[in-house]
Amino acid sequence: MDGGGGFALRWALLGCVRLCYNPGFPRNRGVFPPHGDSIVTAKILDGKALSQQIRAELAEEIADFIQDSSVVPCLAAVLVGDDPASQVYVRNKQKACDQTGMESKFQRLPEDTSMEELLTVVNRLNKDASVHGILVQSPLPGGLDEPRIFQAVNPIKDVDAFHPENVGLLVQNRPRFLPCTPQGVQQLLLRSGVETAGAHVVVVGRSDIVGKPTAIILMQRAAGADATVTVCHSRTRNLPDVCRSADILIVAIGRPRFVTADMVRPGATVIDVGINRTDEGLVGDVDFESVKEVAGLLTPVPGGVGPLTIAMLLKNTLHAARLQIGT
Repeated sequence: MDGGGGFALRWALLGCVRLCYNPGFPRNRGVFPPHGDSIVTAKILDGKALSQQIRAELAEEIADFIQDSSVVPCLAAVLVGDDPASQVYVRNKQKACDQTGMESKFQRLPEDTSMEELLTVVNRLNKDASVHGILVQSPLPGGLDEPRIFQAVNPIKDVDAFHPENVGLLVQNRPRFLPCTPQGVQQLLLRSGVETAGAHVVVVGRSDIVGKPTAIILMQRAAGADATVTVCHSRTRNLPDVCRSADILIVAIGRPRFVTADMVRPGATVIDVGINRTDEGLVGDVDFESVKEVAGLLTPVPGGVGPLTIAMLLKNTLHAARLQIGT
């Protein structure tokens, strides 16, 4: 080969090597970043449709359970105060119970309910053999000690999985119940065919209800887990850089449209757990309109994780009923 041709070939090969090892490319996700004027538009993960599928499955399981045991699973919800959002959540949970053949009980208490009065209600439900799951809707009004209330719920009826005993079992990978929202996130990933084993998952938010348990669940040795997990919070340095390193980005911080397109790796899976009431309506913690042009998979708000949270609550209540009658 003449000198000029060899020089051109060497430069072509060098360009290929540089392209193949470009650190900006996704790692084994099968999705490449936009090139030139091309645009990646995310596939929307429909949590509402998936939750309806899971509820249909649960309805069959509940019908079989009732036929075999003559016991109707029952969820008791306790609402303190008049918070509009909490009233909607409880009403949706009651409706979901009715649709799947499960019984529900609703205890509404005034805003000025004392700790002693609330504990009395919880203790009564603990002793009620017809109640299999207990849900104390949060947030509670100021002056009420949430951790103490959650700890007062019988662990075998704690279908939110907030009791310290259930948290400990989760950490040891021996869960009695999986917390509802993190379990919904995992089911969304599993049933959407998102590979978690070996993936880098970044969880933005370290709350006891979502952030921490989500990280614990996804790092366990199990199906829909086995991920390498990073948890970010308000003190995390270079947060945009950490987010961009994620194959799967899960956001739960309660700040409207906080995560923007420049914080997302092209082709990444983005799960928006946040739900925020604004003048423009309900929005998530992710800037949906900009991120959908970058992400490979993306959940909407509403209609993403929220419906799955309720489906997982029903699943936990059925499991609690099975535990309590020994089946």
